[in-house]
Amino acid sequence: MDKQSFQAALKAAKDSSKKRNFTQSVDLIINLKNLNLKKENENLSFYCMLPYERGKSVKVAALVGPELSVKAKKVCDYTIINDDFKSLEKKAIKKLADQYDYFIAQANIMSQVAGTFGKILGPRGKMPSPKAGAVVPPVIDLQPVVEKLKRTVKLETKNELTVKTSVGTEVMDEDQVVENALVVYNAVMSHLPQEKNNLKSVVLKLTMGKPVMIGEKGTPEVKDENEEKKKQEPKKEQDTIVKKEPVSEEKKEVKEKKKPVKKPSEKKAKKK
Repeated sequence: MDKQSFQAALKAAKDSSKKRNFTQSVDLIINLKNLNLKKENENLSFYCMLPYERGKSVKVAALVGPELSVKAKKVCDYTIINDDFKSLEKKAIKKLADQYDYFIAQANIMSQVAGTFGKILGPRGKMPSPKAGAVVPPVIDLQPVVEKLKRTVKLETKNELTVKTSVGTEVMDEDQVVENALVVYNAVMSHLPQEKNNLKSVVLKLTMGKPVMIGEKGTPEVKDENEEKKKQEPKKEQDTIVKKEPVSEEKKEVKEKKKPVKKPSEKKAKKK
């Protein structure tokens, strides 16, 4: 699928959506097929960095030691130093998990991070991940790390044959939304064992809007009213006429042989 197909789908999704009292997200839904999600190698779970932010606030918290505490407080939305880990109650950690999208962890205190936050952040998929670039050394510039995380999405099947993610908002520059959508689509395709043979459909929609399915040729699927009318019209007589094939001499002979021969007794009975 090319850029034009996503542009057409985005336009159709925005045109068909009513105005709301909030800014709607643009969601990309990729439906899959021919995958056995019970097999680990056929389950998708990976991080993808988008070319642009998604237009909504992404909050990042830092779980660090004294080496990174000053830098973290400058660029992260919230910072917790390892000396304060023990004082955190389970309820407070759950609240943090709800409030923040990503957690950065200092690499040399990861055992402390896992012991304090693992049971709550782990099941929610929010544990600091090296794959997302969220586990960092004690000496690093955190600004690029935070900026990268704000453009990062986690793409996973979550035990269903669907990958869903937000790629922007309805008020964002359309080219940026489309670029984000294309990067996600291509990333998912590259992680599928059979690539396009595992693809069922691709849908673009606003939060409260109607889904627009992108067709195989890269254009949104739109019902053709004229085509629907043609299907409902009765078939013409000429379409129902069955042409008779000319009977060959050989077939004539076979038919004549099959004709029942009347017995002499039957002829006499009729005369009487």
